Amino acid sequence: MRNFIWILVLSMILYSCDTKKDYTQYVDPFIGTGAHGHTYPGAQVPFGMVQLSPDTRNDESWDGCGGYHYSDSSIIGFSHTHLSGTGVSDYGDVLLLPITGKVNLNSGTSKNPDAGYRSRFSHDSECAEPGYYSVYLDDYKVKVELTAGNRVGYHKYTFDEEGEGKILLDLIHRDPVIDSEIKLIGEKRIVGKRRSKYWAGDQQLFFAIEFSKAFQRVELFNAKQKKESAEQIKGTQLQSLVFFDAEKGEAIELKVALSNVSAEGALKNLEKESEEVNFDKARKSAKAIWKKSLGKIEVEGGSVQEKRIFYTALYHSLLSPNISQDVDGKYRGMEGKVHTAKGFTNYTVFSLWDTFRALHPLLTIIEPDRSGEFAQCLVQKSKEFGEYPMWELASNDTRCMIGYHAVSLIADAHAKGITNFSLEDAFTEMERTAMLDKRGLKAYRTLGYVPSNKSSQAVSKTLEYAYNDWCIAQVAKALGKADRYSYYMNRASNYRNIYDPEVGFMRGKTDEHKWVPNFDPTAVGYNYTEGNSFQYSLFVPHDIPGVISLLGDKKELEHWLDKLFATEMEHELGDDTDVSGLIGQYAHGNEPSHHMAYLYNYAEAAWKTQAMVREIMATQYQDTPDGLCGNEDCGQMSAWYVLSAMGFYSDCPGKSVYAIGSPIFSKVKIHLDNGKTFTLIANHNSNENKYIQSAILNGKDLNLSSLSHADILKGGSLVLEMGDTPNEAWGTNIDLNVEFNASPIAYLTESSDVFIEKFLVDIRCNDPEAKIYYTLDGSEPNKQSQQFKKAFKIGKSSSLSFRTYKEGCEPGIVVKRRLTKQNSGNYHAKKIEKGLQYSYFEGIYRSVYDYELDEPVKTGVVSVPTLDVCSRKEWIGLDFKGLIDIPKSGEYTFYMSSNDGCKLSINGEELFESDGRKTVTFGQQAQLQLEKGLHQIQMGFYQCSDHIDLVVEWEGPGIARQTIPKEFYKHLAN
Repeated sequence: MRNFIWILVLSMILYSCDTKKDYTQYVDPFIGTGAHGHTYPGAQVPFGMVQLSPDTRNDESWDGCGGYHYSDSSIIGFSHTHLSGTGVSDYGDVLLLPITGKVNLNSGTSKNPDAGYRSRFSHDSECAEPGYYSVYLDDYKVKVELTAGNRVGYHKYTFDEEGEGKILLDLIHRDPVIDSEIKLIGEKRIVGKRRSKYWAGDQQLFFAIEFSKAFQRVELFNAKQKKESAEQIKGTQLQSLVFFDAEKGEAIELKVALSNVSAEGALKNLEKESEEVNFDKARKSAKAIWKKSLGKIEVEGGSVQEKRIFYTALYHSLLSPNISQDVDGKYRGMEGKVHTAKGFTNYTVFSLWDTFRALHPLLTIIEPDRSGEFAQCLVQKSKEFGEYPMWELASNDTRCMIGYHAVSLIADAHAKGITNFSLEDAFTEMERTAMLDKRGLKAYRTLGYVPSNKSSQAVSKTLEYAYNDWCIAQVAKALGKADRYSYYMNRASNYRNIYDPEVGFMRGKTDEHKWVPNFDPTAVGYNYTEGNSFQYSLFVPHDIPGVISLLGDKKELEHWLDKLFATEMEHELGDDTDVSGLIGQYAHGNEPSHHMAYLYNYAEAAWKTQAMVREIMATQYQDTPDGLCGNEDCGQMSAWYVLSAMGFYSDCPGKSVYAIGSPIFSKVKIHLDNGKTFTLIANHNSNENKYIQSAILNGKDLNLSSLSHADILKGGSLVLEMGDTPNEAWGTNIDLNVEFNASPIAYLTESSDVFIEKFLVDIRCNDPEAKIYYTLDGSEPNKQSQQFKKAFKIGKSSSLSFRTYKEGCEPGIVVKRRLTKQNSGNYHAKKIEKGLQYSYFEGIYRSVYDYELDEPVKTGVVSVPTLDVCSRKEWIGLDFKGLIDIPKSGEYTFYMSSNDGCKLSINGEELFESDGRKTVTFGQQAQLQLEKGLHQIQMGFYQCSDHIDLVVEWEGPGIARQTIPKEFYKHLAN
């Protein structure tokens, strides 16, 4: 008996140890499904193609972006694709729903579920864990269970009542359909496709469904009209009903495979991944995969609540990007063609403006091989698309947000020693992207900043381009390209050109080098992307020593940060704003702020980083459905927590070091793919004991507030002694060496490169100690070139190049301007008609470039630029093309005011553009010299939502500022 008791006790101990290793028990997929987190609770494996989850919303509401919201009480059905925490809706493809009784093919509404097929449910009957979801449908008395593999979703429907059971397949659900098809194959299979247009401008998805029980019959519908005796149907409003005889308690299982290539590809995925696999096996496999992935990081200490937040955050960090190729390697490229991946795996859902900051740095630690695949995948996408995508979704670039942050992901992967991608090819695509003329880049290259009158979000663009260019410079350096390293390091210094020492902030500047008036560092928008100057002015992660120099000294940086966290937000912010999770002006609910608490380390005030990071973790994350203070943003919000809770953060992706903060756990073990384990121990850790007293790294004292990636990869340990009072002397040994001291940029006083008779070459530099050298033949200037002393005129087209030299600095960037003597176009032999040609588009557009590849809804001719041709007032684009008849040679100023944005090009040269959503009308202007006669003109316009406005004006010789009269607009006859 005694032996039996000991065996029982030992078994319980072993079982307890085993369950402790199963970190799936701490994951709550409902965290983030309430408030504005926009996550989904359904079934998925890490980075899987299938995200099988319930949908409670099919509208365009902001909180419907994930398809599910915890506040809802009815379920529309279960679809196979979802986005985790985005701010724009898409996906929700291939919806299925088990039904009993009478069928209404409408989906109904949340206020009136009985108006359609949706079913009421209770959260009491819901269960969600990694790789599994279940719910009871009250209206149909059916238990639904979901699980998933990489490319296959698994359904299990248990009917509580005997009778005729039905399974609805709805291809109308969610975003607008371009084309769709349903086809029966035998008695147990259905294949089809769904091609749709929303945030992803052209999403193609194919599916193959296999039922565990033969159909009794199948009914096919187009626009709610039944097609008799059909086995195949095509159209844009397709649904089907599959009928079964259901026994009481009978379970019917479905397997649904996806492909973005073809129905044949979906069938291959189905047969390769799900043969001999039933629901229970698939669920067991999904759990095993999640146990392994979550087990890469083991934590001890902390509260149960903190473990739930941590492991749910780790879970959310492993949901995307998503596999986007078939088992045979085929995938659909960004130009719409089908390719076969060689040496890499194709992925989709790259929310790069968000995820370059914390998600991808985290994945370099726990998913290094996959990180290399992400890098190679982005290189391939750039080859297909012509530039790195900004926000790639389903082989489309949504062009959402700003910057070209694919370069950050790639540079960071290389800095961390990840080599399973072509660095040379990556650099080629980096240069191709960085040398584009759109999105303010041309002015950025020639002026050293994006001017506020030529592009929206100008301050944010300047800062993010500068960081992106630093990333490119690091890759150039690694490849031994010294000249390109110097070029991009010069560009990386452009942040200095928009710092105003009078106000102590980064602020907007026009192309005439004048500050935009009425500066308010707390005002959101206009010059800033989803933020304000407080939240953006310190986005110079690559050169904090340079920022300290601008501010004055390290103490000034500390005071600046103190002011950031103490200054209250007085502006009224809408409920759907991204500026959320406020601590003073710090906004944790949006990404630009995410590195800022760690900047105290550079001010030799590491204890303030420790205190603030703890405050953010304690106040901005909870283990409840509304536990996220902002959008999850495809893992970024969660990855910040994962890294910070472990005790460090990637404050500058592209550098192989992390800033040390304050861990919330007493022990963290990171099990690396190289077989080693890195352990971080925080002795005496608690909510009160948040301050680091001392640190020992692998047996040696550490007084640095940073940790290298190499030290993590070696394994070993970092031991922190924690206490309840700050040790202000710890972490003060910090590297503040300047990597590259660039000479200041020079610029031309004339913003336009076009002239009629003479061009005044007047080159300026804001630093009187810098000397300017130039050439007029396109060659690169050096100290042997002509030194600029005073302005002069030229009368013929020339290739002007100039740069600065300053003692103690690297040579300045070479600015190139092609000065062109202009002639009006020769249209005498062509038939000219009145008005402008227009093309009208509908879609999810956030910039004037978004509709370039779309087919217009309608075209025609208008007398003047007008919004009257628009069929609706939201999510539209307009393009006006033709000629403008200049009445007299001279200098003209063109003005465009729009909401949300516009573009103006004359004679093929883009003069200004804008992007992003705006709450007020945005005015832009450009000056240029034009000769009398006809000149090409093109105007672009887009509108997201809310207010809509478009005004086009000019002024010139003898013309006061006015709306351009219709008699000056012409076009060539077709």
